[in-house]
Amino acid sequence: MYLLIVTLPLPGSFVAGAFGRFLGSRGTATITTMCVSLSFPFPLIAFYEVALGASVRYIKIASWIFSEMFDASRGFLFDSSTVVMLIVVTFVSSLVYLYSISYMSEDPHSLRFMCYLFISISFTPMPVTGDNFIQLFLGWEGVGPALYSSINSWFTRLQANKAAIKAMPVNRVGDFGSALGIMGVFTPPQTVDFSTIFACASVFSEPNHFFVFCNMRFHAITVIRILLFIGAAGKFAQIGLHTRLPDVMEGLTPVSASIYVATMVTAGVFMIARCPPSYENSPNALIVITFVGAMTSFFAATTGILQNDLKRVIAYLICSQSGYMIFACGISNYSVSVYHLMNYAFLKALLPLSAGSVIHAMSDEQDMRKMGGLASLLPFTYAMMLIGSLSLIGFPFLTGFHPKDVIPELAYTKYTISGNFAFWLGSVSVFLSAYHSFRLLFLTFLAPTNSFKRDILGCHDAPILMAILLICLAFGSIFVGYLAKDMMIGLGTNFWANFLFISPQNEILAESEFATPTTIKLIPIMFSTLGAFVAYNVNFLANELIFALKTTSSGNGLYCFLNKCRFFDKVFNDFIVRSLPRFGYEVSFKASDKGAIEILGPYGISYTFRELAKQISKLQSGFVYHYAFAMSIGLTIFITIIGLRDFLSFWVDNRLYFIYTVTFLFLNLEGDISTN
Repeated sequence: MYLLIVTLPLPGSFVAGAFGRFLGSRGTATITTMCVSLSFPFPLIAFYEVALGASVRYIKIASWIFSEMFDASRGFLFDSSTVVMLIVVTFVSSLVYLYSISYMSEDPHSLRFMCYLFISISFTPMPVTGDNFIQLFLGWEGVGPALYSSINSWFTRLQANKAAIKAMPVNRVGDFGSALGIMGVFTPPQTVDFSTIFACASVFSEPNHFFVFCNMRFHAITVIRILLFIGAAGKFAQIGLHTRLPDVMEGLTPVSASIYVATMVTAGVFMIARCPPSYENSPNALIVITFVGAMTSFFAATTGILQNDLKRVIAYLICSQSGYMIFACGISNYSVSVYHLMNYAFLKALLPLSAGSVIHAMSDEQDMRKMGGLASLLPFTYAMMLIGSLSLIGFPFLTGFHPKDVIPELAYTKYTISGNFAFWLGSVSVFLSAYHSFRLLFLTFLAPTNSFKRDILGCHDAPILMAILLICLAFGSIFVGYLAKDMMIGLGTNFWANFLFISPQNEILAESEFATPTTIKLIPIMFSTLGAFVAYNVNFLANELIFALKTTSSGNGLYCFLNKCRFFDKVFNDFIVRSLPRFGYEVSFKASDKGAIEILGPYGISYTFRELAKQISKLQSGFVYHYAFAMSIGLTIFITIIGLRDFLSFWVDNRLYFIYTVTFLFLNLEGDISTN
């Protein structure tokens, strides 16, 4: 049963890719739907046995890499965090796939898209269920090409092509960091197995374990955890490596939802939550994670307030929440981060799919400024979008409210600089996220219409299949947080057992519950309400004032700065992307390949031997007395060296004879070249 969870999606992708043209779109959809639907009940059974029954499952398939003391077996580990992620991923991925069947019904290349989407779904369980870092890395590497193929399924569309090409090198940066981190993990304990590494974490956190780089010592476990975090940041779109996330919107809507749920969920936060014993013994790495997560949340929230593309607004909303999850790990509350991740998986699917329903109804129009007044034309889609937005901003008692209420309290009761930094940036991010969530609703559904007549005449609500799937996600966005709160993050719960280890000095959940002042507890809900109020006033009551501010020089500059994503892409293009080809040509090609390597390599060796042969050939004069003279000189030198060996060896190193001979040959060679 446990192996079926991982292997069931694979036949679907094979059938869609190899036999789709013979089965047709309907036959392929039937077989692939059966595969993806059958894969969902098994995680529920595994959840009952592993999480509720407190019975970890370890399955060893075969020996994979075996060399002396190193043994990396191919196996699977199912613990509480694994089965929670599998339920989320399989359920939401199944809904996204069924949604895509209806969404792509009129597309002539739907078979290719189904194959690509199924490949990404197939690779998703691998990093979650692996029992060692190599298998986790293999799953990460499989996700990258699958995402490239999915984004680029409309390869004739230039922007989708560019977005797919851009996603690959950004992923490679994260994968490079994670590869270095895995090499570093292997160095102290000589293994990549999770259980062994976690058992040895406290031993290898001692100061006497360090790496030496440029004659400087760095604490080994801190370096390793920061490198692994770089890998997680690349997958989870943290600041600096976030640039691929808005461009993913150029792909199809089911691709966007699949990327958010299937890959970002499993690859980013889960990797950090999988390794708490190591991170708990590296406080400096936790500080870095806290600062990066808080800055990502704030950056994405401020950037999204002036975006006009419907899917890009949702992308920055989700990026902001990913920062929330990261800094929750940074303050050593991995259970809250996984709980937040599980809750927001439903929102991450509901919002893009609802946006896809709007775009589908509006003839592929994505600019919110060309919409408005759609609440009466698309009442069902408006309801779904409203539920998702309210849950995302933390409206009381919806799914998003429970983790968004707990995380700021935990950051506040950390009583450190990093904790306070995360608390205030997270609180401001709540305000900004609420602002552009309601801005999205107002501009798309409630504002006076700016749509073209042809779009309004052809406007239609979601088809029945899409509607059923959106309703399922809406129920998850309303009830899952309440149903799972006490089980996963309630005081005294034993749900996680020892899988999410927290050091005693970092255990602050009880203190945040009972020692946090009431005013601090109310800040998230007050900021959310204030953000909605400001969005209403800005987009309804103060249009003329806002337009006047935009047309001023400073207002126009600020608008361009935020609307263009703070010019991150321009900075990357000018200072990195364009510098790398220049470096490759000037240094790697001209100086290295065509320079040093050829001179010291084949060209230089052939030239040296050719000239040496010429010089030696000059010694062949044909006169016997020349040969006799050379032989006598050589014999005299040989006898002298042998006879005075003990005396000369005291003053002259024997290796100098070779150096002298080579130098003599090169001096003669240089003289001949200059005369010629």
